[in-house]
Amino acid sequence: MSTTTDLPADQHDGAARADIGVTGLAVMGRNLARNFARHGHTTALHNRTQSRVEELVTQFGHEGDFIASTDLASFVASLKRPRRVMIMVKAGKATDAVIDELVPLLEEGDIVIDGGNAHFDDTRRREQALRAKGLHFVGTGVSGGEEGALNGPSIMPGGSQESYQALGPILESIAVDVDGTPCCTYVGPDGAGHFVKMVHNGIEYADMQLIAEAYDLLRQGLGKTPAELAEVFRTWNQGDLESFLIEITATVLDKVDDQTGKALVDVIVDAAEQKGTGRWTVQTALELGVPTTGIAEAVFARSLSGSVDQRRAVQAAGSLTGPSGACLDGADAEGFVEAVRDALYASKVVAYAQGFDMIQAGSDQYGWDVDKGAMATIWRGGCIIRAQFLNRIKDAYGKDASLASLLLDDYFASAVSSAQDSWRRVVATAVRLGVPVPGFSSALAYYDGLRRERLGAALVQGQRDLFGAHTYGRVDKPGTYHVLWSGDGSEERQDTEGQGSHNPH
Repeated sequence: MSTTTDLPADQHDGAARADIGVTGLAVMGRNLARNFARHGHTTALHNRTQSRVEELVTQFGHEGDFIASTDLASFVASLKRPRRVMIMVKAGKATDAVIDELVPLLEEGDIVIDGGNAHFDDTRRREQALRAKGLHFVGTGVSGGEEGALNGPSIMPGGSQESYQALGPILESIAVDVDGTPCCTYVGPDGAGHFVKMVHNGIEYADMQLIAEAYDLLRQGLGKTPAELAEVFRTWNQGDLESFLIEITATVLDKVDDQTGKALVDVIVDAAEQKGTGRWTVQTALELGVPTTGIAEAVFARSLSGSVDQRRAVQAAGSLTGPSGACLDGADAEGFVEAVRDALYASKVVAYAQGFDMIQAGSDQYGWDVDKGAMATIWRGGCIIRAQFLNRIKDAYGKDASLASLLLDDYFASAVSSAQDSWRRVVATAVRLGVPVPGFSSALAYYDGLRRERLGAALVQGQRDLFGAHTYGRVDKPGTYHVLWSGDGSEERQDTEGQGSHNPH
């Protein structure tokens, strides 16, 4: 174990011995650098503010072999070829600035890794630009927060297959291990890694919203205290709902505020913030035409919670009335905890199903060939949405990689079907109590929409044909048709090639 200060750039020939370098030593970058070093990889360090390099070396230099640099040139010169440089700075312009400064110092075949939460379109642009210079750019999703970065995250690298040959073993060595398998695998070309990480975060939004709705319903419907609900969630975490988010829910609900003696959850302002990845997921889903309704409702729920002034104004006006809000009793209360558990499980399955549908749509759109079963495998540990039933998802795609929907897998079809009576009861009860459950209700609506033989969309398409001549398909014969609504009301066939009864307009 040792720490080496940097040499002048012109003295580094033959002295390059770092396996990987990290530039940007805020919490995530610092912890990833420590993780690399702990696993035997000599790690070069760089940060615009030199004090952060010095602090890391002083506090954690005993954990592994670090090479501290005072400038980017000596940092690059300390790296073995092909050079592997991980950028851990704020996404956007800051990342571009580091890349612009870094690229002139690199040589053909070197690898630049962006471990931040970049938008996948930015990653695609950067990968193309660096590829033209003979460099590899690897957009890499890293999940697990600061603890995961230090002790074992879930890692989702994109880029070229060639770059993964040189980089993959290092990343796999620092990823958390589940059942002998590292939670890191090659995702696909250019922006695939950051796309999958974006969807991961979108599922995270939906999952957290559903848990919050379960908490709110049980508190309002049964009058349970946060401490009592902590015990409910602890019990749930011992079954098929076992997950990191259920576990920490119990921890948060059990926490008592030191200053007031109240439950901490009652002291926290009820405005959930967001950094943008959830919005990106919804925006991209709209562009791809994928109904990620659970993620969208979770994003909108955070937006509504953040509209504090508007909510307070409405409450002060007292003009928007609702139910009395009385707690359930008698038969209404009996078995309600278990009903909410069933509704939560079924809704979570829908949220994950929609997320995996979006991964498939993105993979198809950009030619990435993403393995959905592999994504479920690397999400089993390290990441925020790690959950027991990801093993079930891995198995589902292992049996049928082309599964049209996760809800069609035998296990999940049975689980959701058996939960639906409770699910419907919970949504109906929430409406009666005036408790908003956009996540539960949208998941149920999606389930019902997916299983229906016919939807009301036929009327929508008829309306579109009337006001915009957008045409429609028929169920009884191929082709595209239009009614002369302003004429004699007759129907005309609009094509001559027999396109079939499905009309994409």
